[in-house]
Parts: sequence; C-alpha cells; structure tokens
Amino acid sequence: MKKLYTFLVAIILTATTFAQAPEKMSYQAVVRDSGDAFVTNQVIGMQISILKTTATGTAVYVETQTPTTNVNGLVTVEIGTGTPVTGTFAGIDWSADTYFIKTETDPAGGTNYSITGTSQLLSVPYALHAKTAASVTETQTLTDVVALGNTVNNQLKLVTDPTEPQDAATKAYVDALEVQLAALEDRITALEPKIGDSYLGGIIFYIYEPGDAGYVPGESHGLIAATSDQSTGIQWTLSAFHTAIAGAASYSDGAANTDAIIAQTGAAPANTYAAGLCRLYSTSGNNDQGLWYLPSKDELNLMYANIGQGDALGLGNIGNFYNSGYYWTSTELITNAVFLQGFLYGNVVTTTNMGIEQRVRAVKAF
Repeated sequence: MKKLYTFLVAIILTATTFAQAPEKMSYQAVVRDSGDAFVTNQVIGMQISILKTTATGTAVYVETQTPTTNVNGLVTVEIGTGTPVTGTFAGIDWSADTYFIKTETDPAGGTNYSITGTSQLLSVPYALHAKTAASVTETQTLTDVVALGNTVNNQLKLVTDPTEPQDAATKAYVDALEVQLAALEDRITALEPKIGDSYLGGIIFYIYEPGDAGYVPGESHGLIAATSDQSTGIQWTLSAFHTAIAGAASYSDGAANTDAIIAQTGAAPANTYAAGLCRLYSTSGNNDQGLWYLPSKDELNLMYANIGQGDALGLGNIGNFYNSGYYWTSTELITNAVFLQGFLYGNVVTTTNMGIEQRVRAVKAF
C-alpha cells in the first residue's frame, strides 16, 4: 500500500542590512508519514517554485534540491542555492508583486513528487527587497534617486500600520528601509544643484527659497548665469522711446523685463542691443536659445554677491566678471533711467544714456 506523507512548513529569513542581505532564503519543513510518524534521516527530493501574483500564478523561479531530513523529520534548505530549473533567484523583484512559494516533495529522494504545498510569502523576502530596492550608484541622476526615495517611503507606509504589531521579519524590513531612506536622503543632498555648481551650460548663482515665485517644495530650482560676458560693450536699446518698467527689480522680473524691452524695441536686430543679445544666447547641447534674458537689478546683485567679487559664499569670482566696469540690468528707475551693476565694489548706479556701451551677462532659470 502506498504511503501517504504530510509535512509542516516554516519559512525563516534572517534579515540583515540591505548591503549584506544574502541572495537566498532559509526554508524548513517537517515530513511525516500517514501514521504521523517522522520521516527521519532520509534523503528526499524537492522542487521549489516562486509563483507570482496568485497561488497558481506563473513561476518566476524554480529549483530542485535533495536534502536529508534529521532525526526529527526536519529538513532545512536554502532557497536560491539549489539547481536552477527556471529563472534566477537574484532576479526576483520582490517589490513588484505578491509572491507564493510552492514545494513539491518526493520522500524517496527522486523526482516523483507526491507532496505539494503552497503558501504566500508575506514579510519573509523583505530583507532581500530592501537589499535591491533603493541601491544607489554614482551614475544615477537626481531624478533616479528621488524616485527610489519615493519607492522606499511608500514601502515604509505599507508596512508601518500603527494598529498592527510587527513580527521580527517585518521589523527587520522596516529597519533596513529606514537605513536605505537615510542613505538616499544623503545622496539627494549630494546631487542637488548648489550655488557655484556648473549646471546646464552656466553657473548657479541662486537657489529659490520658500516664498520665491519659482520655489517648488521638495525640488531644487534657481538661476544660472552664463559663464562669460555676451558682450564687453553694447547699448541698452536702439529705441528713441521705451516703456518704463520701473520697480521690476526682483529675481523674478528679468525675463519679463527682457520681453518688454524687445517688444518695445521692435524690428531692431537682436544682436545690436543688450536684451536682444541675451535672447539670442544659447549653450551647446542644452536647447536653450530663447530662455536666456537680461538680468534684473536684484539678479545682477546676487551674481555679484554669490559668484562675483562680493564672495559672500567664499567661492571667489568664479563667474569671471569684469571688475572694473558696469553691467546692464533690465530694470529702469524711471523712463530713460536704467540701473547698472558694478562688480568691483558692488555699487549700483543709474544712467539716462541708453546708447552708451556696457557689459552684458545673460541669465536663465532652471
């Protein structure tokens, strides 16, 4: 008469930090015969499958092993170290779906599997997911790292229900995710654009702060100065009359000022006056012609202070500004009186002679 066997399964995973988690998972089963007696000290054949989505889902990984039960009928294997049949254990994306483990056992040690069992993997593979879900490399962009940070944060929300107690495996997973999140936050800080950085064809001279028009919570945006002067001497306008833009002096006014000057100047060649010349400027590979503009009074002052001779941040004159002359702003005090920014002492003056030639440095936002 053919013997019937039963078994009791326990899945054990020792969680470590995400950088150290092994590509394997410990699995234990107790094998008993139809009389409830242990099948002891016997080689058995096992086929182990990781199924995706449901208990009858597609197998993403299958392996075989031939372990030996101990005196108590207990068999212990490390899933991921057997003979692969389908897929790779390391290639399983534990964060992508729900997974089930299916075991098929031949108590005689062969492949005539007569015992089958399937159970859902809950918190068990968390440490393996935590190893890979948010690993950071030097080639990843800020966008990549922010996306990984969002993924980890969402995983934390899913497994930190304050109304539910945490078992040991879940706690280990949460701890690993928190370590990852801290590492990602450090990496984001390192990758975030900073004043003085070379960026998108220019030099960052200002990062928007809360309350600024361009500020977006959780993101870095600001202003970039061209790396060199667009002209060492060009007039402010060719027009006999111009629209007063008095008071439009803040960091957010330069682009609108430039548009107003160009519109008022009309058909004059763009490369013959300061605002038009800035709009013509572009940098290689950035597709940014039309984004640059003649800076406002406050924007030029920030350039002087942060990347010019003002050296408020200890960066030196990394903008390579000419210190013995003045630069045109796009801000008028009144009609026919325009502000100029000095880069030796940071002094700001006005002139009513828009036909004199002064230096120009273009700006764009990012």
